[in-house]
Amino acid sequence: MKLKEFIEVQGTIKCLTGLRIGGTKDTTGIGETDNPIIRHPITRLPYIPGSSLKGKTRSLLEMRYSARAQETGRPCDCGRCFICSLYGTGNATRSEEPTRLIFRDALLKEPWEERLKESLPGSFVEVKTEIAMDRKRGKTQQGSLREQERIPEGVEFEFDMTIRMFEEDEPKRREYSKCWRKTTSAAAEHAATARWKSTARMEAQWWTSSTS
Repeated sequence: MKLKEFIEVQGTIKCLTGLRIGGTKDTTGIGETDNPIIRHPITRLPYIPGSSLKGKTRSLLEMRYSARAQETGRPCDCGRCFICSLYGTGNATRSEEPTRLIFRDALLKEPWEERLKESLPGSFVEVKTEIAMDRKRGKTQQGSLREQERIPEGVEFEFDMTIRMFEEDEPKRREYSKCWRKTTSAAAEHAATARWKSTARMEAQWWTSSTS
């Protein structure tokens, strides 16, 4: 297969509600809780992993177009459908084509990095407190208090993705574009993956450019 061009898809992802993508507890920074979100290991600022964006958009496509994934509950690995063509397949024996989509981590837009540092110094996120109620007694259950971090409503991230187009893809270009736009819109409204501990509503705006 001969590579023909790269299509750059860039844009902005905006949180319409608080967003939580669970991270690991290797270290604790100032103001952070023991139930943290994922952070950049050096700056400690929140971000959206490219793998999370890729996993969510793929799952939404498969929920609509892949009977195989709907039946098994696992990512399609047929190696022949347009979803496998775009996202690749985990089954090396059935992989017939290179992956088309390359997702990069979505980092904070520049104004929001400064805003979070000023308004939420140390942790850069809000802390949401939750409790469990004893419905019979009408009181809080002992030991049920917990705190978890989440990215505040309104925060914006830079979205960046590359589509690799091969000469053989030209007849499928319109189909790929149509399916991708539907999926990104759906992903923005239902932002949750296996690692995203709670759902959030988001919106996205994007633009494209092509490099041969």
